Amino acid sequence: MLVSLRALAHLGGISGVVYDQATRLPLKDVTVQLSGTGKAAITNELGQYRFESLVAARYKVELTHVSFRAQVLEVNVTDDETAFLKTELANANVELSEVTVSTQRAHDQQLISSLDIRLRPITNSQEILRIVPGLFIGQHAGGGKAEQIFLRGFDIDHGTDIQLTVDGMPVNMVSHAHGQGYADLHFVIPELVNGVDFKKGTYTTDKGNFSTAGWADFRTKDALEKSFVKLEAGQFDTYRAVAGIDLLGRKGREKNQSAYIASEYSFTNSYFDNPQHFNRLNLVGKYHGHIAPNTNLTLTGSTFWSKWNHSGQIPDRAIESGLIGFYGSIDPTEGGETSRTNFNAQFVTVTPRNFVIKNQVFYSNYNFELYSNFTFFLEDSLNGDQIRQKERRNLYGYNGSISKETFIGKTSWVTTAGIQYRHDLTRGTELSHTKNRTETLEHYQLGNINELNASVYVDEVVRFTDRFSVNAGVRLDYFRDQYEDLLDKPVTKKHAGDAIVSPKINFYYTFNPGLQLYLNTGKGFHSNDTRVVVPQGGKQILPGAYGSDLGVIFKPFPKMVVNAAAWYLWMAQEFVYVGDAGVVEPSGKSRRQGLDLSVRYQLTKTLYADADFNTAKPRAVGEIEGMNHLPLAPVFTSAGGLSLQMPNGLNGSLRYRYIANRPANEDNSIVAKGYFVSDLQLNYTQSRYNVGLSIQNLFNTKWKETQFATESRLKDEAEPVQEIHFTPGTPFAAKLGVTFFF
Repeated sequence: MLVSLRALAHLGGISGVVYDQATRLPLKDVTVQLSGTGKAAITNELGQYRFESLVAARYKVELTHVSFRAQVLEVNVTDDETAFLKTELANANVELSEVTVSTQRAHDQQLISSLDIRLRPITNSQEILRIVPGLFIGQHAGGGKAEQIFLRGFDIDHGTDIQLTVDGMPVNMVSHAHGQGYADLHFVIPELVNGVDFKKGTYTTDKGNFSTAGWADFRTKDALEKSFVKLEAGQFDTYRAVAGIDLLGRKGREKNQSAYIASEYSFTNSYFDNPQHFNRLNLVGKYHGHIAPNTNLTLTGSTFWSKWNHSGQIPDRAIESGLIGFYGSIDPTEGGETSRTNFNAQFVTVTPRNFVIKNQVFYSNYNFELYSNFTFFLEDSLNGDQIRQKERRNLYGYNGSISKETFIGKTSWVTTAGIQYRHDLTRGTELSHTKNRTETLEHYQLGNINELNASVYVDEVVRFTDRFSVNAGVRLDYFRDQYEDLLDKPVTKKHAGDAIVSPKINFYYTFNPGLQLYLNTGKGFHSNDTRVVVPQGGKQILPGAYGSDLGVIFKPFPKMVVNAAAWYLWMAQEFVYVGDAGVVEPSGKSRRQGLDLSVRYQLTKTLYADADFNTAKPRAVGEIEGMNHLPLAPVFTSAGGLSLQMPNGLNGSLRYRYIANRPANEDNSIVAKGYFVSDLQLNYTQSRYNVGLSIQNLFNTKWKETQFATESRLKDEAEPVQEIHFTPGTPFAAKLGVTFFF
């Protein structure tokens, strides 16, 4: 024993901090390996890593991170000493030959980098979601309303089955006036998005409500590399101006501090016959810095406002009869206005014993007013069927977690425990029959919502060997719903409550640096609208969802990465409040299964190709065969393209996206037509400026962006007709932009 203790006492170590060379801020999630030893680590929130119990020798330290230039350092370790390294990583083109498959980050999410975002035609942050493999979006309100989302055999509407967050702050709105889970990302300025973390399925312990098909977290920049001004102009009276100002400069970076303000203004009349008069204004400020040697503080404040007209959904028969053109409108008085003001504070502390403690508080003030007419003169043959959906909301919340990596023998255990709290208070949540956006004819629903969601979770990642790791976790969510019905006389308040337990377990086996097999399993849920569950005494507040993925990540060639998965999802109830019609549609149990395939290939040092193929078979459980289709659920999608990154500053991409025909109703007698659309982005970037050309729908395809099987009646029709109603997709639309850096 004395000999052993004496030997251990003379062991040394290596510790270090990694920084982003451009911003001089700590860089997390860097893979650090000691060549030839099998030892590896990942930098924490403060960019730190550490190796202990090393025998005295000369070591080679390898540091790698996607989109950064790899570095190899040599360091001498002596007895009883810990060598300290301070390293800066510079941005670089992605080299797929350097990407390896390992157990270090096996369970971590996939990443969308700022490079992906810059190389694609993007007009707002919502469109960044298209980079998630298999995810499609569609706009049907002139750019002002949140986009409709499709993923893994789901018509997610505006967010019923995908959890969206920005820097950890929730985007989805529970019990929203327009529909459950409504997620509007337009308050985010695209140029400020540093990356997006995402994962498909129900397998992540710290993700709760709405994360059934998957989740995505937008990460905004902690610092600007340079101040900038960007001006854009395009067809259809389209104009946009963006500016970002670095407030602390190099002196701030030397103290590991940064602060900036940024603003965006957009205007367009769009391609519709009815001018959209679309206006959007964004303003954001952010501070990031050390308030103590091992504590980071990030403060973000933002405000957003948007107002627009839109042409609405139009029926096929109106086009065929010549009543209106393909880009025409039945009710030109549709439109809306919305705003959101946010405050987000995040604290991250790494203790001397390497506990990582995260605390976050957030607040949003949100307003929404939308006028729509989906059925024209079906219900009111004199005044029309226009409806108003309106609400005012305050949203408060807290996220907290503590995690610690422990080594037991040769195994690594990362234990995380967390608490989450969210409270939504709305005033005057309304669904009303209106005329010309000025006259209220009848209130259908009017009330105040008080909805609370509290949760706790525990998560464990165990790396048994360099090849095999397991992640297991469980979360408990509690909901308390209250609805104050202002149409009741006297006014009444009703309550309901429910809880759900969601276990997860995931397995990863890495055969070699080019091949990994994984099995993900877990339970998730989506909550239902307070106005639905309270009148029913709290039944079916939280229907569960059970999913599994069997997948493989492999590199058949040094410069090719392939990810393939077979997946399955069973849901206890497709029970969603449809805000457009003000009705409840309990559609019972459902089952979805499919295949995902993603391929990334580096053709040359500067040219990259990618393609995603996604199939799904969505069906209602317990219904007659042939009558069990899930309306508008995608059955096959594909997206991909070529991306160019030249050393002389020329860069860009040519992209395509394809969605196949899909059932628009339960018996597939009405079909939503598929489309194939291509986009082009070309940039010329130098140190002081960037010139960019963006073209949407390069080949001027005539396509239907969103489609619904709707029963409606036009002004002079005697009987209603059920058929496809659609919003046309953009024709060829070119936009030129120039950015100045200073």
